[in-house]
Formats: sequence, structure tokens, C-alpha cells
Amino acid sequence: MTKTFLKLTAASLALCAGLSAANAETLRWARAGDSLTLDPHAQNEGPTHALAHQMYEPLLQRDMEAKIIPALATSWEPTEDPNVWEFKLREGVKFHGGQDFTADDVVFSLKRAMMPTSAMKELLASVKDVRKVDDLTVQIETTGPNPLLPNNLTNLFIMDADWTLENGCEAPQDIANGGDNPCVRSVNGTGAFVLDSRKQDSKTVLKQNENYWGKGEFPMEVTEIIYTPIQEGATRVAALLSGEVDLIQDVPVQDLARVGETDGLKLNTAPQNRTIFFGMNLGADDLASDTVDGKNPLADKRVREAMNIAINRDAIKKVVMREQSAPTGVIMPPFVNGWTEALDAYPEYDVAKAKALMEEAGYGDGFGLTLNCPNDRYINDEAICQAAVGMLGQIGIKVNLDAKPKAQHFPLITNRETDFYMLGWGVPTFDSEYIFNFLVHTTTDKYGSWNGTGYSDAGIDAKIQSLASETDAEVRNATIGEIWDTAKAETLYLPIHNQVLNWGMKDNVDFPVQPEDQPHFKFLTFKK
Repeated sequence: MTKTFLKLTAASLALCAGLSAANAETLRWARAGDSLTLDPHAQNEGPTHALAHQMYEPLLQRDMEAKIIPALATSWEPTEDPNVWEFKLREGVKFHGGQDFTADDVVFSLKRAMMPTSAMKELLASVKDVRKVDDLTVQIETTGPNPLLPNNLTNLFIMDADWTLENGCEAPQDIANGGDNPCVRSVNGTGAFVLDSRKQDSKTVLKQNENYWGKGEFPMEVTEIIYTPIQEGATRVAALLSGEVDLIQDVPVQDLARVGETDGLKLNTAPQNRTIFFGMNLGADDLASDTVDGKNPLADKRVREAMNIAINRDAIKKVVMREQSAPTGVIMPPFVNGWTEALDAYPEYDVAKAKALMEEAGYGDGFGLTLNCPNDRYINDEAICQAAVGMLGQIGIKVNLDAKPKAQHFPLITNRETDFYMLGWGVPTFDSEYIFNFLVHTTTDKYGSWNGTGYSDAGIDAKIQSLASETDAEVRNATIGEIWDTAKAETLYLPIHNQVLNWGMKDNVDFPVQPEDQPHFKFLTFKK
């Protein structure tokens, strides 16, 4: 443990001790799963970002309506050089440890987020350089004009450069391969809340940052956050009903009426910017988890098409999700640029046709396959997978379900150790390019880190990369449409539905549902 970290801890405790108990408003918050790490560039995952947003800040952020607002940057615009964006930084900001926030921290953090072990590098794939102009000005140069660059920055958190280096965290945690560093457990951000204590998968306590620059700009009525991950839905709801917690995300669909009709509680609901789907390893010559020797049945498009029409999305909506989902035929929610009703249309459930396709492909007798699924990440994730097991069984695919916590599930995808898997994808940029960069582009050092399908097409890759610098919106949108047409024609993924968010809370809590499922507690107010 370094001297800097000890100073930070002491400063944080002293800061928190100064809060007035008479004015304290503690918020007890629970959701299904914990943050996977406190290293802000190590994992591109919703609950991980949600906790990080309380303590760290990006240059720009999305508010509770998902509109972009200034954070550590106060203004941004292209320069006379169309390849360069200039950002003016907020003056007088301090990190939790007392260090001044400057352009050096921005340059360091964004370059760190571009490193090979970063889970955020696709967001900066078009960036050629990040440079300091002066202490409060930074320029980002891209390989071509990138009009949407600001949209890519809302989850790219800024760290104190000196503190990070002194604590041995120069590179992001290599989470997929079990890597570790001190920044996995400690924080020195500029955000509204300071880390007080943390026990992974048990409890995290945050205290209000008394020196936060945003006091007076945001309500800041919460002075302490006690965050408890509660995986079991019934236990999570029971904690809300008993008054043990004040707000829960991930209200189980079977308990919506119970929460909404209980005196002293309320239910806030909104569509989420997230799609749930299955991915298939179609690129391998042979699969590790199937019962077919010497070849890959998923490489045959007819098999993928059969699986797509064997999944009864309407039944999943009605029975598993209790009407709390929006079935879809594309891995893109309606919030996203590129979405159309035609793309959203999902195929008709047709077991007979699916069986015929299986027979045509030479798999009339079916085959066995393992489905990897999380059990603590998405709404009814394991139950959706269980339903899919039964549906695919009707066409002869004997699926072995392997459900486990997200901390063990996600590395299977990023390490290419799964042949068939569930994934959910939110789109913080609200643009199709984000989806393509992570899920469709060939896996390289800059792209495709979550493309577990093994799909690779040089022509599609070139189209994806062109999106970052195409300034003609009509041309760009046409290219987006072409890429989606190919993705659907190839049945790269099996889309299931767009999620609907349900947050349960005490009725004195005034807090709308945020479309990205990110509760920014500096906006929360209490009804008096």
C-alpha cells in the first residue's frame, strides 16, 4: 500500500466525518449483481459502470433522461482541423485525495483506456492521439473527422494520473485472464461520492464528497449510499418490503404488482436501451461443447436460421417476462440510430420449418450443445435460457444449460471459450457503430472484443471503420443499413427482446428510471 493511497484513505475518512448527521440522508440501494471491478477501464458492463459513475467522472455524461451534459469538460467543439476535437476542462476540480484535476489526467486516462487490456478501447478505436494544450485544454485527434466522438466518452472515466501510477495501475486490470491491481479495490475519482468501504459481492459504502464541484448544480440530497448486491429476486423484494433497503433495481417481473400496490412503495418503469440475445460460435472449424465430431453445425446458416425460428419470443414475453419485454429481430433497441421497424421485425415461430432446415443441413437427428448463461445479470436471464433449452429441444438440439454468475460467465465470451451464449448489449453512444465495433467487426487489437461468434468479413470491417469518419449523415446511415442487412441475412445472433426496466423504491424517493439503467444518485431527491 503506497503512501499516496494511505493519504487518500485518511483524507476520505476525514472528509466523510465532517458531514452533519442532522442533515444526512442515507440511501440503501440493492440490485441483482455487484460491480465486477473498481478499475474504471477494465470492464464494459452496466452495473460496473453504474457504481463507477458515483465516484469517477467522464468528460461528458448522460443525465437521468440520457441527455449528454457537461461533466469534467465544460465545452467541446471541432477545431479548424476536422480531425481534431478540443475540450475545455472544468477549473478547480479536486480528486478525492486532494489532487488537482488537470489535462494531464485526461491524457493519461484516455490513453490508458486505449491499452490492450482495456474493455473500453473500441470506443476510442478512431483516436490517433490525445494531447494537452494547457492545464485546462485537451485535444483529441482522430484518423478522420469523427462527428460522434463526444457520444463515445460518456463512460470513459478520468483517473488521477500520479495516484494511478504510484499504485501500480498503469494498465487496466486484465479481468478476462484473472488479472489484478490495487485499483480494483480502491478509488481516487472526482465524483459526487467517496469510497468508504467495500466487500466484493457483499456491501459497498459511499460517503458524499464534501468538496464536490457539482454542489449547487445537482440536488446532492444523498449523503451516504449503502449498496448491497442481492442475487435472489425474492430476497431483494423482501428487503424492499421490509424497509431494509430504499431502492432496488431488477424488480422481478412476478413481483411488480406486489411492489406497486404496497403502501409506502412505488414502481417506476421505462424501456431500457438494451437488447438480450444469444451468440453462436460460427467461425470455428469444430466446436468444443457439441456432439458433432469434426465439423461445426453452427457454421451452417440453415442451422442458425432453424434456431432463430424455433425460439418463440412471444411465449418468452408472456410466460417468462410477464409481458415486460419487447420481442425483437435485431440486436439493437429503438433508441439507437440505425433502428427501423423492418429490422426490428422478428421471424415467425415455426417448428416445422425449423425441422426442415435442420434436415436439409444434415442434422435431422439433431445434436448436443452447451448454452452458457448468466444468472445474476439480466432480467430473468436463467429463466430465458431454460425456455430456450426447451424450444431448441423441439428441433432436436439437445442443449445442456450451464448458468453461472456474470463474473464467471463474461470471460467465457471474451476468451472465446463458449460456443453458444447469452449476452445483453446496451448502447451508450445511441448509435449502431458501437454495436458493430464490439460485436460484428473481426476481433483485432482495437475491435471485436465481444464478438464471440468468430464472424469475420473484411468488407464489413471496412464499412464499420468508415463510420467513424463519415460526415455525410445520409451516406453514413446507408452504410449502417447495409451492415445490418448483412448481419441479419447471416443470422449472426439470435435476438430475443429489448428489456423493460423496473425500479422499486420508497414513495418518498423522487427518482426516474434512467434508460441505461444507471442511477446517478447526485440527481436523487427526497420528498419532504
